[in-house]
Amino acid sequence: MSRATSFVKTYFLWELLQGMRVTLRNLFVRKVTLNYPEEKAPQSPRFRGLHALRRYPNGEERCIACKLCEAVCPALAITIESTTAADGTRRTSRYDIDLFKCIYCGFCEEACPVDAVVETRIHEYHMERRGENIMTKDKLLAVGDRYEPMIAADKAADAIYR
Repeated sequence: MSRATSFVKTYFLWELLQGMRVTLRNLFVRKVTLNYPEEKAPQSPRFRGLHALRRYPNGEERCIACKLCEAVCPALAITIESTTAADGTRRTSRYDIDLFKCIYCGFCEEACPVDAVVETRIHEYHMERRGENIMTKDKLLAVGDRYEPMIAADKAADAIYR
């Protein structure tokens, strides 16, 4: 680079002028802004949000306490305890997910052989008191019961890729 070019770039603040050119170019472009609570961005059916436990159509819970989701969880966020039911099947007596530990990787959903644990598209939730970050079995079943139509539709939309 010649001395004259170096002098011009140094004393006329060439980098600043390039930045101002980018700013002026984008100043009159139409803005893409969402007014979040009223307008929501489109969401993929594969989005991983709040966990849920599903039930069979007859009302029986799907989880067979195989503990594969607990074993595959890289964050160790899932805790499962099992008991034997009256009919001889193994069922969960405790199923807890710590949402503060969870990294929402989806491994638990992939490992489950009966599609018992799923991650819904719900991302708007919060905790106000200590201990609300632990999703117990009852809370997880309640989420699954409430959002079962959405979960089933997402599973059907994703079935062609599996």
